Amino acid sequence: MPTLPIEVVRLRVKRAQALGLDYRTYAGVRAATGQDVVAFLFSSNALRVCLVRPAMPEDRAAKLAVVRCGKLALAVEPLTPDMVVAANPSALDGAYPAPYALASFGAMRERLRAALAKVPGDRVILVGDLGLERDWCAAGRLAGYLPAERYFSR
Repeated sequence: MPTLPIEVVRLRVKRAQALGLDYRTYAGVRAATGQDVVAFLFSSNALRVCLVRPAMPEDRAAKLAVVRCGKLALAVEPLTPDMVVAANPSALDGAYPAPYALASFGAMRERLRAALAKVPGDRVILVGDLGLERDWCAAGRLAGYLPAERYFSR
C-alpha cells in the first residue's frame, strides 16, 4: 500500500468522523472503490422502526443527526416509506420501498436503483440488520455493507 501524506490522512480521519465511521472502515471502502462515501442506505430493520414501535430509538436518531452525508432508508414490508420517514422526519433525506426478501437479483437491483436515483452505488454504504439484506449490496453494486450493531455502536 502506498503511504499517504499526513495531511491526506488527517482529512480522511475527519471525513470518517463526519460519516460516523471508524477510520479503518472508511479507509477500506475508499481503497476498495476509489470513491468517497456520499450516502448511507439504511434498512428499516437497522433503524429499529417497526409497526409495534413506529418511532426510531433515540440512540439511532442521535447518530443520524450528526452524520454529514445523504441518509436514505429502505422500508421493509409491511412498513411503507412514509411510516419510516414519520419515525423521525428530520433524520432521513428520504425513504423508498425495500426489495422483497426473496426477490430476484434483477428485481432487487431495480428497487435499489430507484432509491438511489442518480447517486452511484459505489459511493453508498448499506447499513442492514438481517442476512438477506446483505444481498442488496451486490444487487445495487454498493460500496459496502455494515451490520447495524457495528455502525450504531460507535
